[in-house]
Amino acid sequence: MSASPSRARAGVWLIGARGSVATTVVAGCAAVSAGLHPPTGMVTETSVFAASGLPALSSLVFGGHDTVDCPLPKRAEALAAGGVLPPGLPSAVMAELAAADREIRPGGPDPADTRSQEELIAAFAGDIDDFVQRRGLERAVVVNVASTEPSATGDALPPSSLYAAAALRAGCPYVNFTPSTGLHHPALEGTAAASGLPYAGRDGKTGQTLLRSVLGPMFAQRALAVRAWSGTNLLGGGDGASLADPDAAAAKNAGKERVLADTLGTSVEGEVHIDDVPALGDWKTAWDHVAFDGFLGARMVLQTIWQGCDSALAAPLVLDLARLALRAHEAGLSGPLEELGFYFKDPMGRGPSALGEQYAALAGFADRLRETGAEEGPEGPR
Repeated sequence: MSASPSRARAGVWLIGARGSVATTVVAGCAAVSAGLHPPTGMVTETSVFAASGLPALSSLVFGGHDTVDCPLPKRAEALAAGGVLPPGLPSAVMAELAAADREIRPGGPDPADTRSQEELIAAFAGDIDDFVQRRGLERAVVVNVASTEPSATGDALPPSSLYAAAALRAGCPYVNFTPSTGLHHPALEGTAAASGLPYAGRDGKTGQTLLRSVLGPMFAQRALAVRAWSGTNLLGGGDGASLADPDAAAAKNAGKERVLADTLGTSVEGEVHIDDVPALGDWKTAWDHVAFDGFLGARMVLQTIWQGCDSALAAPLVLDLARLALRAHEAGLSGPLEELGFYFKDPMGRGPSALGEQYAALAGFADRLRETGAEEGPEGPR
């Protein structure tokens, strides 16, 4: 467990707060805080982040926006029935799920919503402000874990960008765990730069791309010539349904392909296909086929299969990112948190794409947070 965590209460405002990932985040935080399960998958709970001053898991208060009305306790029961959450966990953390559900506000915009973009941003920011003030929170972070939307076109802000703008207006750091536009919209560049807030994203690296960010550097470092790299994803649940839209799938695949180009040093043949298989629910299978040349042109193939539960892979990363963004805000950091590229397919800034280098940058960020805490002392910054 990380040493000397901050005990001040902090908020985590989730966009897509009644989805599978958000439900797993809330249930998992409660379970780990109560000692019911170990913090498996949470890098912030390793020795690397000892004494970095991260907020304690037990200090986090959850709320958010969503367009659906299925209560979190009921959603958690469905996830347990599907094998995503352990049997009995929803009942064990029912109070925490119910408390978070009471803090969820209607999202949007829906087709019948006649409010302007400005009115929507103001309303969303007002919800976040009310949450922070009413719950007596020292600060809050907004994390987008909603379903993937198609790439933005034109001047209109897509929903993810409306929420991102609302986060900045409410004075909150922002994390985009999805491939959606968020703060990447040109209309928000100046706003983000002038906000003085830290932000990070985009598109959490949970499975296939995580493996690519390890294997790509391996081929490059061993001077093996990759000729083609193709992949297929089979998944169900809300992500599968949203990624059945070709435009949404294209936004998702852009990050996967960028990792290969960056780590191999060149573009290679091959594409990633995403197939919606509703029967899989929150489980997914990712298959990669890598054709490469060895010494004297010997032709070889590497195939990998990754099978996992998307929500269980994502939830510990979301908790990590929420804690890191909150601590960065407390430390007075601003702008894109490039050191958090370890967590993303399409990280902000110009950081490395190879996982080993990204991990080294993350460890350096932990040192930076420790040093900031030492400088502040018990009465604040010196």
